Amino acid sequence: MSQKQLKEAFISNLNGTSLLEISVGLSLAPLCLLCRGLLLILYYLHHGKPVSSRKYSLLLDFLVLVSPLLFSCTILSPIIFFIPVILAAFCAGIFSKIYSQRKREARVPFGQVVKEFQKTYLDPEYIPAITVFRVYVNVLTSISILAVDFPQYPRRYAKAETYGTGVMDLGVGAFIFGNALVCPEVRQKSAVTPPRFSHLARQAFSVWPLISLGVGRLLSVKSIEYHEHTSEYGVHWNFFFTLAFVRLAASLLLAIFPKHKAWLVALALAVFYQLILSTTSLKMFILHGSDGRDSRLGFLDANREGLLSLVGYLAIYLASVQVGQWLLQRRDSVRGWAAALKVLILAVLVLFVLLQLCQACTEPVSRRMANLSFCTWVLAHCLLLLSFFVLTDLALVFSKLLVKGSSVPCCWRIVQPQNSNKKHGMEAVPVGREDKLSQPCLISAINKNQLLFFLLANVMTGAVNILIDTIHSRAALTLCILHLYMFFNCLVMYILHAKNIVLKFW
Repeated sequence: MSQKQLKEAFISNLNGTSLLEISVGLSLAPLCLLCRGLLLILYYLHHGKPVSSRKYSLLLDFLVLVSPLLFSCTILSPIIFFIPVILAAFCAGIFSKIYSQRKREARVPFGQVVKEFQKTYLDPEYIPAITVFRVYVNVLTSISILAVDFPQYPRRYAKAETYGTGVMDLGVGAFIFGNALVCPEVRQKSAVTPPRFSHLARQAFSVWPLISLGVGRLLSVKSIEYHEHTSEYGVHWNFFFTLAFVRLAASLLLAIFPKHKAWLVALALAVFYQLILSTTSLKMFILHGSDGRDSRLGFLDANREGLLSLVGYLAIYLASVQVGQWLLQRRDSVRGWAAALKVLILAVLVLFVLLQLCQACTEPVSRRMANLSFCTWVLAHCLLLLSFFVLTDLALVFSKLLVKGSSVPCCWRIVQPQNSNKKHGMEAVPVGREDKLSQPCLISAINKNQLLFFLLANVMTGAVNILIDTIHSRAALTLCILHLYMFFNCLVMYILHAKNIVLKFW
């Protein structure tokens, strides 16, 4: 077999992992975020000032926010169920140190601190969980697209061939989910209703980089005979095209139907698509081609997975628009977000029950077809990850209350009401140092240039695969390459952020 055939075989015919393992794995990123925040608060407690050095800040962020994820999906994957326990214990130790120091200085009863926490007001204009969710999906995707080509990355985490729940299968759906959370229809705040098709026109203009990237990937992959998994999207299709067309189609549907009914449109699409899959020969066509022998004749046949799965991804996108609208409802207190967290957890539980019913009554999860079970699974785990991030942010707010003046980048700003007699709620008046100091932050850096980060990761992945025999790499070399690859990507984003450069031309 040629090197190309070996690499294609290495990522083919896989079956995914368990829902429990994915759920446990999703807790790692929020725990890393909590750990970084507690370390910054502890540093402030001991030094009386935040970390101001950009190089030390980058090093801390990379070692705490990114490096544990690299280890968890490679050499530490056999003990993945113990890693969250270890991280949680480490966080508990840091928090205990912070609290004991506060207790010695202030001698405030813990119950009083809790009451103060419950009455705390937060900046309603900024929801850090959304930003962190989108950045971490990008980071985890960037890690996986290169790590999957190394033997240390468990095959169960890679994309499943037909049925199954691989970590990378979730990554595709989570990318769609994250895009929908900040789409123009969600971010619209104006009381004046814009023209019906204005958002469609904006999307038509904003997706051209995705289409350009899709064409560029297609041409480069074919010209250098780069290995590709045809049953993912087809011969010519790729994820950039999927994301572009889903965004366009969603804007068209949201121009026709009320956006507050987006979940109904999503449900109708997903159920209707599943009925067609179950009652017609469409499923056989997707899995085996028009002649039943996996033919790739004609554009539709050659790209059947990519084209027909658009319906499922569109359903996920529309459901996520509804989630985004709900998240952006004005909440300006810890109590408000604690109540929202309960709703999120309830939604996750309901979706997991529905997932079991879908799999029992229809068919297992299939990213290849983007069936009803896949849509339900993606929404359930994305809401679970969002819940983890909201819980993490609330824990960091509580910790910041213990150390007055401390701040954590990409976390809720604690504010106080400027005038309680105002009819329209609270004005964001910062408490302590929150808005006085602009702390360097890797999450903010990646968030500013998310598409560039993803593009750079794809280019670097291709370069590594061309230069190195990844399949036969030893563990030490694998970890070294993955760390250098992610550090380079993060460093580029960090430099651009430091110079306040946003590479966006649309």
